[in-house]
Order: sequence, then C-alpha cells, then structure tokens
Amino acid sequence: MSKKVRVRFAPSPTGGLHLGGVRTVLYNYLFAKKQGGDFLVRIEDTDQTRYVPGAEEYIFDTLRWCGLEPDESVQHGGNYGPYRQSERKAGYRQYAEQLVKNGHAYYAFDTPEELEKMRQDHKTEHNPSPQYDHTIRMKMRNSLTLSEEETARLLSENTRHVIRIKMPANETVSFTDMIRGEVSFETGLVDDKVLLKADGMPTYHLAVVVDDYLMEISHAFRGEEWLPSAPVHILLWKHLFGLENMPQWAHFPLILGPNGKLSKRDGAKYGFPVFAMNWTDPKSGELTEGFREKGFLPEAFINLLALLGWNDGSEKELFSLDELVQQFSMERVHSAGAKFDYDKAKWFNHEWIKKLPATALLPKVEALMSKNGFTITDTILLEKVIELVKDRCTLLTDFVQQACFFFQAPATWDAEAVKPKWNGQKKEFFQQLIRNYQDVSDWSLAVLEANFQTTAVANQLKPGEVQLPLRIMLVGGKFGPPVFAIAELLGKEETISRMEKALPLFE
Repeated sequence: MSKKVRVRFAPSPTGGLHLGGVRTVLYNYLFAKKQGGDFLVRIEDTDQTRYVPGAEEYIFDTLRWCGLEPDESVQHGGNYGPYRQSERKAGYRQYAEQLVKNGHAYYAFDTPEELEKMRQDHKTEHNPSPQYDHTIRMKMRNSLTLSEEETARLLSENTRHVIRIKMPANETVSFTDMIRGEVSFETGLVDDKVLLKADGMPTYHLAVVVDDYLMEISHAFRGEEWLPSAPVHILLWKHLFGLENMPQWAHFPLILGPNGKLSKRDGAKYGFPVFAMNWTDPKSGELTEGFREKGFLPEAFINLLALLGWNDGSEKELFSLDELVQQFSMERVHSAGAKFDYDKAKWFNHEWIKKLPATALLPKVEALMSKNGFTITDTILLEKVIELVKDRCTLLTDFVQQACFFFQAPATWDAEAVKPKWNGQKKEFFQQLIRNYQDVSDWSLAVLEANFQTTAVANQLKPGEVQLPLRIMLVGGKFGPPVFAIAELLGKEETISRMEKALPLFE
C-alpha cells in the first residue's frame, strides 16, 4: 500500500450531520493536512432502505460551510472513484465469493420466516435475542449444512441468499488503537454478520474493508460505537488483503449531552442545536436547527468541536483552522467522552466575533439585516457599526438588535424608563442641547460628549442623570454601545431629528 497518509470520512446519506460526525471529519482533516496527506469523502449508501433525498448534498454543504473541503469525493473527483458505494456494487461480490471459497464465509438461504423461528426457538431467559452465530449456524439452512450439490442447485436457481462471515468459535483478535492502545475481542461472542445482502449490495462490514483497501486508506478514524464491529473487520482484512495492509485505526470518544450520548432529543429539550446546519426531514417535515442558523461563525464552531475531546496541552483555547492543523496530534485525543456545554460554545462564538475584523463579519451581518427587513445602502457605515457593536454580540443574530437603529429610526421608545424622574429642568437641558448640537461643526464623539457635559453642568445636572434619556431618544431602549459613539455614526441631522421627535414623549 501507498505510504502516503490517506484518510476518509464515510457518511451514510440518511439525515443531517450531527456534531459527532463533523468532529470525525475535523479530526480526519487535521490529521491529513498535518501529515501532508489526502482527505476524501466516500458516500456509504449501500442500505438503500435508509436513503434520504437531499442528505448527500447537505453533507457537502455542511463541510463547505465549515471550511473542511475534501481532496477527493463525489463532488471533487479523484483517482480512486467512484466515491459512492452504490456505484461500486459490481466489485464487492468477488471478495465475498473469495471468502466462501477459502472457508471464511458461507451462503445462507434462510428465509425471513426461518430466521424469526430461530429467534423464537432458541430464546432463553439468559439469551432473549439469539444471534446467527457459531452455536446456531449448523442448525440453519446454509452451505455449511447443505450438500455441495444442493448448494449449487439453489445458487443456479438464483434462490434468494446472503453471504455471511464464518466467525471462529474461540479465537482472540487484537489491534492497536491510536487512542486506546491494545484492544482485544473474543470471536465466539460475535455473530456471523451478513457481508453480501440478497440484493447483491454489500453490508457496511464488507464494503468498508474493500473500499479502504482499494482507495489505499492509511488511517481509518471513526466513533467508538464502531468498536464492536472491529473483530469482523480485522478478520476480513486478514483473509482478503493481509493484516499488514490494514489501516491504523482510532476510535473517537462519544460527545456527551446532559444524559449520556448527545442526541437530537437533548437539543430539542435544552434548546441548543446538535447539527451543523438546519436539517429538515423530508418525510416528517420536522426542522432541526443548526449552529449556522443559530448565529455561529464557522471559525467558532470548528474551534469548539476540536476541543471536544482534544487539547494541545496548553491553556490556549482559541485556535484558527491553520493553528489546529499545526497543533493536532492523535496522541492528545482523549479516550473518555467529552461533555458538550452550550454556554461554552456561545463563549467561543463571542470570542471569535470579537477577534474577527469587521470586514470579515460584514457579508454575514448584511445578509442577516436584509433577512430582518433592513435595507443596507451604506456598507461603509455598516462596517463602522459592526466594529462598534461586535463586542456586545454573542451570536451573529445579536447584530440585528445591536445595529438596527443605525439604519431605521425607532418606532417606539421606552418612555416609562424616563418619566418617573423627568422634570422641567431636564426638558430645558435637552432643548438647549439640541440648539448647541445644531451649531456644532465638528461632529465627533469627543466634541459631542464635551458639549453634553458642559450643558449638563450649566443646567445644574449630573451628566449621568440625562444620559439614559438621550440613549432612549436615539435607539428607543436601554441598550446599545456608548451613546456618543451612536450619535457620531448617526450624523448630525439624524441625531437632532430623533431628539426632537422623542422629547415630547417624556412629558
């Protein structure tokens, strides 16, 4: 096999891309890029009954948003295609037949009714779900119990059948996991998995081994839920291609929610997304909200995902994708599950909003403003506004409230926050301030603030007493950045217009 590092992400097009799936992509991507290798995406669509229209496109859209573009895939091409397993169907049977010929697999002709009868007949208190394994197979209708002639006849008549692996009764198989170290399995505890289905499609077990070999995959990384399948895959490697050609494996820990493995149900219950982007189930029409739509930056999303199960050994928490590539090592991936904390996720996003320049945020904020009914004709002003308010925004969606009043005068004012302490003295102050502001030629923050302070003192008022009414005049409520910075960006005409319009409301 090639010495070059080649890794793959192999999703099934059955739905949205969960946090754990994107983290698997990320660790594959980081490992490949650090080693100067290739990262490919292979669509594992051999189970046509679970295929969901639109899921494959969604997967690639998600990776594009995350900035994790594959080197090879259905969409990107490459020298090891096809990259969709259903298009490779014709090639799998020969490997299954080779296993049968060498005594490592067998034809099984059992009907669904016979399989159900087996499960009922062999059910015990200690074994409520009997498996098709070394204790059962000699009681079933397969090429191990039928004569060669009978088997040949059934095959010649195209009798419906599957090919199953023949798991040894008492062997120990082992491999060295890059995260967990030495892992061993007793083969007698594993059932005779189906390798080739009756429709000629391979199951995951056969397809993953054959494709990893043919695509020259050097390292295979997947979630720890696949560990129980490892003994089947090890034996397939041994019997088909030799263990020396097997990729190095690593099984990533689970991402945990409040009640164990993070689930879609957790997201619905606790109000946080578990998918990268919005996913609408085509069958039910049910929408599951994603991180992108919630207002997360891809930089923050990738950053928080990387640290769910890995760290570089320092106290550093903010990493760009390039920095992650430089720092990533499989040795520092944890073997224990990592708990997802939505408040921490929002912290990452807030830090990235503060970190990025306004020019980088502008297209996203402009799209959000437009979506919420604000037409932006002055992008230079928007850029200044973003710079002014970004420290106050945890999610991108916060920009709408924090920036909208720069582009549309308030329609309502929180006058009730002002009225209890309003009096004639304050009214006179604002009338005078309006006159003063009309005479200002240098409309800058420092001049506006100094004028305000001087006018307040002249009217025997503390500046703090009249700053809240000014804010409410300009933005409509008790929010927003420093009030004189708001006035500076609004400009002279708009600021005075808003003050004149709101002043009578405080009577």
